[in-house]
Amino acid sequence: MKFSSREDIEAPIEKVYARVTDFAGFERQMLRRGADVRRVDPGQPVKAGSAWDVAFTFRSRDRRVRATVTRLAAPTDVVIDMAANGLDGVTTIEVLALSPQRTRLSVTVELSARSLSARLLLQSLKLAKSNLTNRFKKRVADFAQGIEQGKRNA
Repeated sequence: MKFSSREDIEAPIEKVYARVTDFAGFERQMLRRGADVRRVDPGQPVKAGSAWDVAFTFRSRDRRVRATVTRLAAPTDVVIDMAANGLDGVTTIEVLALSPQRTRLSVTVELSARSLSARLLLQSLKLAKSNLTNRFKKRVADFAQGIEQGKRNA
């Protein structure tokens, strides 16, 4: 299952990439939403191989996710692999300079199942795919708007 969104942002590529790679900000955001976030390699700068263990409740069940940065190529690419209870995911974020003050942000999340329970979860998500796609696109659009307005982790 794949979700993707693309937004053009009135901001230089360096600013957009800095916000996309504000991992400490994303950690704080997840903590505010009730997730338990633990960095596997604390204190070091984030680089390819950096990872987080995240625990949260989704659909009345406790979930655990290991998110690992697999590619960090400034100022254009970020790839994060996720693994959780038989469900794998890859988040790809691409940043492209359209002009000195305009940048295109493309975000893609691809999910795949390794177990029967994960397949059932994906199947239920597929039934609501149009609603989930709209919510995903709105979150990316809100994030892009937050970058334009200079807000932290919109």
